[in-house]
Amino acid sequence: MRLDSLTPFYVMQLLKEAQHYTNVIHLEIGQPDLPPSIKVTEALQKAIQDQRFSYTQTEGLYELRALIAKHYKLRYNLSIDPDHILLTPGSSGAFLLAYALTLDIAQRLAIADPGYPSYKNFAAMLGIKPRFIEVSPSTNYCITPDQLQNTHALQISNPANPTGTIYSKELLQALAQKCDKEGIWLISDELYHGLTYEEQPACAKEFSHRAIIISGFSKYFCMPGFRLGWIIVPPELLDNAIKLAQNIFLSAPTLSQYAALQAFDYEYLDSITQTFKKRRDYLYEALQNYFDIPIKPQGAFYIWADISRYSKDSFAFAKYLLQQIQVAVTPSIDFSKNNQFLRFSFTQPLPKLKEALNRFASLLG
Repeated sequence: MRLDSLTPFYVMQLLKEAQHYTNVIHLEIGQPDLPPSIKVTEALQKAIQDQRFSYTQTEGLYELRALIAKHYKLRYNLSIDPDHILLTPGSSGAFLLAYALTLDIAQRLAIADPGYPSYKNFAAMLGIKPRFIEVSPSTNYCITPDQLQNTHALQISNPANPTGTIYSKELLQALAQKCDKEGIWLISDELYHGLTYEEQPACAKEFSHRAIIISGFSKYFCMPGFRLGWIIVPPELLDNAIKLAQNIFLSAPTLSQYAALQAFDYEYLDSITQTFKKRRDYLYEALQNYFDIPIKPQGAFYIWADISRYSKDSFAFAKYLLQQIQVAVTPSIDFSKNNQFLRFSFTQPLPKLKEALNRFASLLG
């Protein structure tokens, strides 16, 4: 692997510069500002009191994996064997496992453009070739089966970062069938499930037993700093998945696992979704006064906005917004070869969002 093949997160440069200003409104951060359920913090405190400081088995606590399996039964009516679930250090650990399990050096991984930047960087670390598939509003920023040529694995994001769009059940089923027919591994990033505002997306496992599902506790469960994700692997990959996990990270953080035993507090989680929906509705309407927004986000907590009326350089324009009105946003250069978009994250309370819009009004009229 050549380290110069890795691309930086330009947003991190903006975060560094933001430290020089006071009263910055952060619309660039891709993490919830809301706390997890109080039951989670109570479980964490108990785990510390009980001195749960040892490693767990590589797959993770069985009782937590059983709860995750129960979650899939409740939400999707899917019967998942807890033994096919591995807990990982964040979803990042799960991506490394998925790519190492399914792809050899120089094989191709299909990724949407725009898409989450770590996909291509994880691929580069393993000597895998990313194959970028340009997606647009015409397909709801989703990859379609006819675009799957010359690839060995497909990585989708559902709901998507940065666009907030969702694969319809019909399209997801068609993709799964195409992948099964062509021997392509389907890897579905479902980290933002739960944070959807009109309809619940399908799980790719509904349509293919070969699908690899990646999710975690950082977004919907509001536990980003706990660094706890999971991966569901098909039986034929399980032994190798455990061997890889043993050598890459041994086990996921123990205290986080015990805390997550209380994460499935559905009444609280429903309130989280409703809070983000109110923010989505406000910001989507308000931003249209200043930017072109091709698609109303259906999930996650991002709005993908076209800035071409002002600039063709998203990084320069994001710096301009930070310097002039102290609003921090994420440039599209992190996500796409199209450098004329910004990602706005609605992970701030409504008063902060309204203040940000007042600042846009003062600058952009």
